[in-house]
Order: sequence, then C-alpha cells, then structure tokens
Amino acid sequence: MLAERRHQLILRALRSGGPAAVTDLSEQLGVSPATVRRDLVKLEEDGLLTRVHGGAVAEEGDQPFAEVAEVRVPEKDAIAAHAAAMIADGQSVLLDIGTTAYRLARHLHGRRLTVITSNLVVYEELADDEGIELVLLGGMVRREYRSLVGFLTEDNLRQLHADWLFLGTSGVRPGGQVMDTTVVEVPVKRAMIGASDKVVLLADSAKFPGTGMAKVCGPEELDVVVTNAPVNAATRSSLEEAGVEVVVAGKVQA
Repeated sequence: MLAERRHQLILRALRSGGPAAVTDLSEQLGVSPATVRRDLVKLEEDGLLTRVHGGAVAEEGDQPFAEVAEVRVPEKDAIAAHAAAMIADGQSVLLDIGTTAYRLARHLHGRRLTVITSNLVVYEELADDEGIELVLLGGMVRREYRSLVGFLTEDNLRQLHADWLFLGTSGVRPGGQVMDTTVVEVPVKRAMIGASDKVVLLADSAKFPGTGMAKVCGPEELDVVVTNAPVNAATRSSLEEAGVEVVVAGKVQA
C-alpha cells in the first residue's frame, strides 16, 4: 500500500473513531507497527495529528464544520442530552462554536430559554423556534467553520450575561487546561467565560488529551465537565482539585 493511501486511511480512522493505538492501526492497515509509527511522525509533522502514548489523535480543530459534524455523533449526542437537562426554563444560555454545541441546541427545542451564540449552525437550528429568545453575536464570518469571531463578537459579549456557558474544546491537558487549535476563536471563548455564571465544558473522549496549541482557560475557570467516558486519572485529579464536577454520560464520576 502506498504511503499516501495509508495516511488517508489513518486520518479517516482517527476522525471517525477517535484516538487509536499503533497496534490497532497496524492491524487495520495490514502493515507493521514500525511503518505506522513512521506514518504518524510524518502526519504529525504535517500538522494533521498529534501523537500520544501508544498511538495518535487527529487534529480536528482545523476541519470544516461539515466534516467534524459526522464524527462520533452518538457520543456527542449523549453529552448534549445530559447538558440540556442541566438547564432550567427561563435561563439564559451561551453556546460556543462546534458540533457538540450544535447537538445541544437540537435538545433545546420547545424550551423557554434565551440562547446566545456565535455558532451559525445553532442559530439556523433554533431560528424558527418561537419559544426561544435567540441572540446572534456579531462579528466576522468564518464560513467553513460556521462561526463569528473578532472584536465585534467580543464587544457584544461584554454587554451580555448568561446563566450558563457550554464550551467546546480541541483538547484537555492532564493539568486540566482547556486548549484550542484555532487561535482566532480563543478570545471569543475567553469573553464567553467572562460573561457567564457557570461554565460547562463539553468534551467527548477524544478530547483527552486531544489537540490544541492555544490555551483557552485553566481548570479553575470551569464548573462542570460533561463527557462520555471516564477521564484519565491525572486529568480527573487536576479537575477535581480545582473544584470541577466531572460528569460521565449521566452519572457523577467519583
């Protein structure tokens, strides 16, 4: 099999199934673990994935929204359903960019809420729901990523307040730091945190450790993390030491 074809299959496997071990990729591709390791080094050099202990995770933060929306849908939907149950009618909710926030928006139909967002897909999902007061933040449109960014977005957020922020991420470091691969989105995320009483991080299992070069916030700025799988011990310890509640698919993690 040509290297280019292997690289395509590796990225497809990581994007559809989340982090994968070298041994698993070796079996799927029918090549040696050494060949897979060389492929992972090359793909990491190209900025397409991040190697982690024993395997790799795809760099999803720079993928267009439409591609990411098709990845790990059941996991994201489980997280979204739990997050939606945290919100009381009459409250105000900030929804970040990203596909998990979009899944959350789909669970809000029929509710009496105020939803504030820079996520164009969330806006499109809720625009016809007359029970929801919908606030679309201004800003520069990032067409492929379906979001609004820039100083206008940040200025809007300084004039608003929300009971809840549901925040997305590209990765969570073992120390609990929330990261993002898209630097231009980071100031908006920080402004959202400043405008909210409670901050809930929505992070499926692929986000531990996930990816990201830019720090959004530390664990001390989070109140809750909602995920779909047990969080590794180091990250869980960092979050709990900062007073963060970790919730796994409907149950509180001890």
